[in-house]
Amino acid sequence: MPKNENRVVGLDIGTTKVLAVVGEITDKGLDIIGIGTSPSRGMRKGVVSDIDSTVESIKKAVEEAELMAGVEINEVIAGIAGSHIKGFNSRGVIAIKDKEVTQGDIERVIDAAKAVAIPMDREVLHVLPQQFVIDEQDGIKKPLGMSGVRMEAEVHIVTGAVTSAQNIIKSCNRAGLEVRDLVLQQLASSYAALSEEEKNLGVALIDIGGGTTDIAVFHQGSIWHTSVIALGGNHVTNDISVGLRTAPNEAEKIKRKYGCAMASMVRPEESIEVPSVGGREPRTLSRMVLAEIVQPRIEEILELARHEMEKSGFLEMIPSGIVVTGGSVILDGLPELADQIFDLPVRRGTPHDVGGMVTVIDSPVYTTGVGLVLYGMHNQDSARFGPRSGSKGLVGRTANRMRDWFGGFFDGN
Repeated sequence: MPKNENRVVGLDIGTTKVLAVVGEITDKGLDIIGIGTSPSRGMRKGVVSDIDSTVESIKKAVEEAELMAGVEINEVIAGIAGSHIKGFNSRGVIAIKDKEVTQGDIERVIDAAKAVAIPMDREVLHVLPQQFVIDEQDGIKKPLGMSGVRMEAEVHIVTGAVTSAQNIIKSCNRAGLEVRDLVLQQLASSYAALSEEEKNLGVALIDIGGGTTDIAVFHQGSIWHTSVIALGGNHVTNDISVGLRTAPNEAEKIKRKYGCAMASMVRPEESIEVPSVGGREPRTLSRMVLAEIVQPRIEEILELARHEMEKSGFLEMIPSGIVVTGGSVILDGLPELADQIFDLPVRRGTPHDVGGMVTVIDSPVYTTGVGLVLYGMHNQDSARFGPRSGSKGLVGRTANRMRDWFGGFFDGN
């Protein structure tokens, strides 16, 4: 089948599910034409723990997406997450050679900004521009052609463990897929869940997945802080399983159907049926009991997220408030609880600005998958891995990847 340049496939390899999303670029934007999901086997806290199981999960999700979209999938943009992800800000300074900023000057100042010591076991995933400063004039987004003597660049650098990146690429390759790009999951989610107005004013994205909670803080249209908390929806499920003495798979069903993050929102007369283990008869319990198990864990996750943002110094820079997304955000009462903890406006983030299967993807569960497709559409010329990218030369390609990415960024703006 000939390759369709107008088609982008996002692959969200999560701790609880693998999601493949097929998007088609049209004159009006992006249409979602296929979705495939599969329970995730072989992932733990966002990283691959069993390659064979991960490969099988990827294959099932991709096959389902292929059937729905009526296309053959050979190439994907994969997400990467996990507690190994680290982000930090950096600054570089150069003298402008000919008193007018050229593309070469931009590349030199970016090189200066990313000239920091990174351990050999880590890989640069993204170098994200925040702003440029020319002769003390800050807030510049497009410096090309401007006059000046001295230029500074402020960037956000995201790194991850080389082995984690290798294992995601290897799993995709074994499933018969080429990895066109490897993208930080909260960066991908921001493409689907956040508006440009929110990013410019200042907003925090909290993506609560199965194994981890990913945070990204935007200010003046750029990312200024990223972090990962090693807690997620699976911890809530485990608490329910232990607290209600039921099997983990039943606990997950109960959480999705009856879970509430605020006990005060549950009516005393509401009840739920809880399957027992060992062939015993199901029990009927008050839904309040379930909420009293769920609320403390969700509070813990949100309090840790607040502490992380306070520590970074960016909590006061997000007047747009908080956008919560991810599979665990479907819980009743979670935005209301977050509103109390952060004392800021909170809303659920769902995919927007796409066509096609809009009603199907109108859920926080699909935010990262759709975001990966949107990222691919907006960064078509900046693919950094290429066909069959394996572990060989992963670190050595970083310089070329970053140069290509920045060339595409400035050409496209």
